[in-house]
Amino acid sequence: MRPQVRPGNPNFSSGPCAKRPGWTPAALSGALVGRSHRSGPGKAKLAEVIARARALLGVPDDYRVGIVPASDTGAVEMAMWSLLGARGVDLLAWENFGSAWVTDAIDQLGLDDARVFTAGYGKLPDLAQVDCDRDVVFVWNGTTSGVRVPDGAWIAAGRAGLTICDATSAAFAMALPWDRLDVATFSWQKVLGGEAAHGMLVLSPRAVERLESHVPPWPMPKIFRLAKGGRLDEAIFGGATINTPSMLCVEDVLDALAWAESIGGLEALIARSQANLAAVARWVEASDWAAFLAEAPETRSSTSICLKLVAPWFAGLDAGGQRDAAARIAALLDAEGVAFDIGAHREAPPGLRIWGGATVETADIEALLPWLDWAHGEVARAARVEG
Repeated sequence: MRPQVRPGNPNFSSGPCAKRPGWTPAALSGALVGRSHRSGPGKAKLAEVIARARALLGVPDDYRVGIVPASDTGAVEMAMWSLLGARGVDLLAWENFGSAWVTDAIDQLGLDDARVFTAGYGKLPDLAQVDCDRDVVFVWNGTTSGVRVPDGAWIAAGRAGLTICDATSAAFAMALPWDRLDVATFSWQKVLGGEAAHGMLVLSPRAVERLESHVPPWPMPKIFRLAKGGRLDEAIFGGATINTPSMLCVEDVLDALAWAESIGGLEALIARSQANLAAVARWVEASDWAAFLAEAPETRSSTSICLKLVAPWFAGLDAGGQRDAAARIAALLDAEGVAFDIGAHREAPPGLRIWGGATVETADIEALLPWLDWAHGEVARAARVEG
């Protein structure tokens, strides 16, 4: 039957993600619009973002934290272009974005000594094969597959190489072991629900040492340049951004950071996301048509929660029919105004993807789940009639 209760907030997109509870445009009233980001107040706002993000995430004092262009993508590319090439690299890919970093390392940077470890959607590569005396590039949480690494135990503490971690849908929702990460990147638009286009880059002392001792053989675009005269450009890590940031976006992420602090910090953010995953897990356990795309429970993402359809009627469709059926379910939910933008990523297997980051209320997830059953039933009946 058609459910009667609707989510209070139907925004379940995996990016840009739902705003924090209670957000209104009034949160931006203090933005330095019309002011230079290089003015004293502008620099102070940017430095505040860095300081509060550092404190909230528990980044060690000797790590650098900076704001960089082009969201998480820009931050990952900046790290790869600036740091790779000094030694061999192991590249891990089990979903779309990890595969993009493989393409960039091999096809764009032309790295010869590169090993690639891949797995299909729903699985992780064999992490035991990774050699941490080489550089390692990986995503912590596969945003398009809902598969995450379970922890950092597979990363050697005494490694000689650098670990470069795309943490964009993990930071602020999952515990990151900073002693095992030399580079971490993320954006404001994921777990914090901030606006897009700005990335953050975290560098360990070992990464800084590499940056100051290694000169990449390829041309370096201006927005990727982290060093000047063979030394780290410290200004970037004090709020002097390479290009012009949006001061509206800066104000928005400051509001999100203040909200995160007010509810109890990182521990509370992680707990909220875990509660969202737990709600979906209870529903999946009782479902006869949906399952997690991530096969191993310890690898299931609490942010990008990806579901696959396992009903017999669905399995009987060809690939195009399956993708069309999953899209119909998402379209029905959109038309009802109960869930926006929850179709699986275009590169992923057909299914649904529900964002469960910390800005999403568990009550909204719980209200959504009966609607999933309703929409599935509608599409299944139509498929049987058509068949």
